[in-house]
Amino acid sequence: MRFPFFLFPFLLITLLPADESAKKTKDDQPQTQKATKQDVVTIDGQKIDYRVTASTLNLKSEKDEDRASIFHVSYERIGMPNRHQRPVVFAFNGGPGSSSVWLHMGALGPRIVPTTPDGTKALPPPVTVKENPFSILDIADLVFIDPVSTGYSRAEGKTNPNEFHGVQADISSVGDFIRRWTTENDRWASPKYLLGESYGGIRATGLASHLQSTYGMSLNGIVLLSSLIDFRTLSSSNADDLTYAVYLPALTATSHYHQKIEGNRDELVKEARAYAFGPYYQALLKGAALPADEKEAVAGKLSSFTGLPASLFLETNLRLSSTRFRKELLREEKKVLGRFDARLAWPATDESSDFPSYDPSYSVALGAFSTAVNDYFSRDLEWEGHQPYKILTGLSWNWGTDRRSVNMAGRLENAMIENPDLKVLIMCGHTDLATPPGNIQYSIDHLFGIPAERREAIQFTWFEAGHMFYLNQPDLEKMRKDLVDFIK
Repeated sequence: MRFPFFLFPFLLITLLPADESAKKTKDDQPQTQKATKQDVVTIDGQKIDYRVTASTLNLKSEKDEDRASIFHVSYERIGMPNRHQRPVVFAFNGGPGSSSVWLHMGALGPRIVPTTPDGTKALPPPVTVKENPFSILDIADLVFIDPVSTGYSRAEGKTNPNEFHGVQADISSVGDFIRRWTTENDRWASPKYLLGESYGGIRATGLASHLQSTYGMSLNGIVLLSSLIDFRTLSSSNADDLTYAVYLPALTATSHYHQKIEGNRDELVKEARAYAFGPYYQALLKGAALPADEKEAVAGKLSSFTGLPASLFLETNLRLSSTRFRKELLREEKKVLGRFDARLAWPATDESSDFPSYDPSYSVALGAFSTAVNDYFSRDLEWEGHQPYKILTGLSWNWGTDRRSVNMAGRLENAMIENPDLKVLIMCGHTDLATPPGNIQYSIDHLFGIPAERREAIQFTWFEAGHMFYLNQPDLEKMRKDLVDFIK
């Protein structure tokens, strides 16, 4: 099946007509309501009693007028002494234009969308949620946030939705929500963590600085899951070849998974990264001045890291895009690879094209998550919403100037310098071709403003699958362990 989409270099987004996201009618206004339920889940062999609350929180203008209604779902463990000191994790996905359903129902919540053991095949519909024994609700309360125009969140009153559709506007509105939720739920004394996936890394790092400087709210930790903080690392352009070096280690990991190259995967990825930011990048910098013999040598080396013929790298001037790679690696098998997770290989719909016409890793998840979340809200939580839950929405986004110039590295530096107890956990999936790990590694390596001793507060952890690696059962189990260690 084919889906219309924007090819943002971090998330595939379903395309809505441009004027639809900005339209507002009386019926579009979200209802202010709350649904609360008590339930139990077994985590790590222990029964955990909890309260789940689905609710909207209205953001106010300086004139105390409603600006937006933010839909969120919170999970709080019941019966804990000193509740006000219990850790709380604020989680969101990316896009921009994505709801928090992926982290909520795919990884962290006490109810989860079931998948096949490795997450590479679709389950027969309809799919409904099951208990999640790998939730972190036993050690931290959870708040899943849907930014304006995603999920059930909407602009209100006379406010134009586009006022929230921008890098800084998004940070400000989500920051206002976190301040309000923390105040209204008596959680200022709680250790606070942000967990952002994909574009959520831009939001999380921006929020760390914003919350600190605007409200004096110091965080305990930030988790960047399959994230980015600098768009230049993923946006190639004429005379800027950084992205090709960034992607090479992920191409190597993917080729190893599909048995196109042999050897120890981790060693190969390490060698690919060293080559990518060494001889390969030096060759790219020479541009058209690169001598023919050097060009052939580099093409041969790239072939050894990917299993693709050297002639293909010569044809593309050593600049093979990840999109072309997804079509070429299994061309002989007449299959295309997934973008979010390149482990997935499904039949090609157009064998003559040099580029894939769809993303198998998007197709495997969308239907299951859409059915499961709508069933969970309406049947389990008895949420009475008249508008559709917007899982993914195409938004006209205000990048400030140019998207490639969006870089939160400076804000992360400031947050870590001003808050000497702030920790950062970076989670990377080997077969992620949407936000390959090389991008965030490059960004962290170039945080020159952070003292050497503070770099010890930045941890990397690795997973076998791709962008949403938690759909792979072993990775979901490892994710819980890593988060528990980080928060404890």
